Amino acid sequence: MLEKGLVQIYTGDGKGKTTAAFGLALRAAGQGNKVLIYQFLKPPSLDIGERFALQLGAVRIRVEALDVPWDMSKSPGDEKAVARTRVAVSKVLERLAETAEKRFYDVIILDEIVYCLSKGLTTIDEIKRLISRRDSRVEIVMTGRDAPQELIALADLVTEMNSIKHPFDSGFSARRGIDY
Repeated sequence: MLEKGLVQIYTGDGKGKTTAAFGLALRAAGQGNKVLIYQFLKPPSLDIGERFALQLGAVRIRVEALDVPWDMSKSPGDEKAVARTRVAVSKVLERLAETAEKRFYDVIILDEIVYCLSKGLTTIDEIKRLISRRDSRVEIVMTGRDAPQELIALADLVTEMNSIKHPFDSGFSARRGIDY
């Protein structure tokens, strides 16, 4: 449905990157666009509220997740976990490049792909390949911390979320329905 698809990045250390992407997905679906959200490093077993809401079926947005175990604090230092995840991410990006090329979806959200890039779980070349192969009417939205300058240069829109104050800093735990 889009005449011209852009590339967007939501990055930074502040809260709201995934939330913003899901909000865009809801808006796009409400206007009749087909939307795919692919969540990297958030396996299907993770208890995530936005997935539950979409499973209710009121909104037609497809959500898929990388089914590879990943612990945000331990896995980056585990060579086997990194190698296993790198292979899985590469396969998914190739499949998503084909999906974007054939325009199965109007909007494709790559949740945490920027983080994957920053941790060496994918390469800038794999992301460039997906962007360059996509149908010109497919919107690509990428989220995650630490977007490198080379990725930012590929984007049409970049928003950086900065943490000024966060309840986690005062010892609050993540809250169901608000943080996940």
